[in-house]
Amino acid sequence: MGNDFKDLFGDWRPDEEGGGRGDDFRAEPENRVRHALNEKEVKIVNVYEAVPEGGTGQPTLNTTFVLLRDNRGRELRIYVLRDVALAISLALESETPDRPFTHDLMKNILERLSVTVERITIDDLWQETFYARITLNHNGESLDIDARPSDAIALALRYKAPIYVAEAVLEATTQE
Repeated sequence: MGNDFKDLFGDWRPDEEGGGRGDDFRAEPENRVRHALNEKEVKIVNVYEAVPEGGTGQPTLNTTFVLLRDNRGRELRIYVLRDVALAISLALESETPDRPFTHDLMKNILERLSVTVERITIDDLWQETFYARITLNHNGESLDIDARPSDAIALALRYKAPIYVAEAVLEATTQE
């Protein structure tokens, strides 16, 4: 296998200039350069369970979704796992579980570190997968962290932070 790598890449090493990470962290998703996304703020309508076609009525793994809507009435569905759907529902209803769920724990940790969530942005869609980032603030400095949109939404609700979606994502996925 070592020779296969050498056949493909020759003497190139990942730490060489221009080809590897080295000290240049821009390649990391969290540090990618922001570009104009023409973001639109959205509100969460609610969390729903869809009945799969065929009408069995039995929920499956990918039938729970969060419905988002912008001020023009365009709707976007983000399919989520059932545990995250419950975490989002609890936050929408301002209910606190007896023991902290993962997103409550994240909030507790961030608060202890004096970090706040400024906003979340669902900024990309690739092969039917949404991508999001959480913008954190610590001592006046912003930092973007890649996240699953479902986790970002659950955390944003706990901070009452705004949720944005890139216009290109809205255009590609919404139903008027």
